[in-house]
Amino acid sequence: MARFDGRVGIITGGASGIGRATATRFAAEGGTAIIADVQDDKATELVAEIEAAGGKAKAVHLDVTSEQGWNDAVAAVVAEFGRLDVLVNNAGIGDSLPIEETTFDTWQKVVAVTQTSVFLGTKAAAEALKASGNGAVVNISSMYGIVGGFGTGPAYHAAKGAVRTMTKNTALGWATEGVRVNSIHPGFIDTPILGDTDRELLIGAEPVGRLGKPEEVAAVILFAASDDASFMTGSELVVDGGYTAR
Repeated sequence: MARFDGRVGIITGGASGIGRATATRFAAEGGTAIIADVQDDKATELVAEIEAAGGKAKAVHLDVTSEQGWNDAVAAVVAEFGRLDVLVNNAGIGDSLPIEETTFDTWQKVVAVTQTSVFLGTKAAAEALKASGNGAVVNISSMYGIVGGFGTGPAYHAAKGAVRTMTKNTALGWATEGVRVNSIHPGFIDTPILGDTDRELLIGAEPVGRLGKPEEVAAVILFAASDDASFMTGSELVVDGGYTAR
């Protein structure tokens, strides 16, 4: 029996990067992967790939900064599949300038997509996750939710730090409600969020001497979502190649 047989999971930002790897593996392990993204074409392509491999998936258009969008998405999933067992709050964007050069618009956008989305999604999914009797929320924070990095990207650091603490707060609130809530803290992972960043600079900062792969983070996400982590809630799992060990 696969770990996620019969379970339904929403993965935000599921059309690319870590989200794509997570959705693909969730479906491969028996779950129905709901790929929630604004990249409709990529989400549809991924659904076709998963189905061609024998898995189950559905694409849902979702602006993670929209409360109504979240409510509609969760309602649609429950109406079609009758349940929601897993929520992976993965969607996020970054910024790269020092604080004195960061505009208020940038701050608001990064916080909305990276932090507020976690609040909105967790709130919207609360009733369905509790009804599951075996619910799991996995929030994707960052090693930059723990440390200050290079002293740039204040909005991203602040948002990911908030996600880290919000995870613990929700975990305690739901500790007797049948829903576990944990956070994942990736390091430098080779995904589109890196943009034009100098890869060699990032590799040089990693003790293991390479970038991480989306599949390596997905493996830890799905561990946290599975019954293998049944006694874990409010925990933070760091997947950073040793960066924060220094």
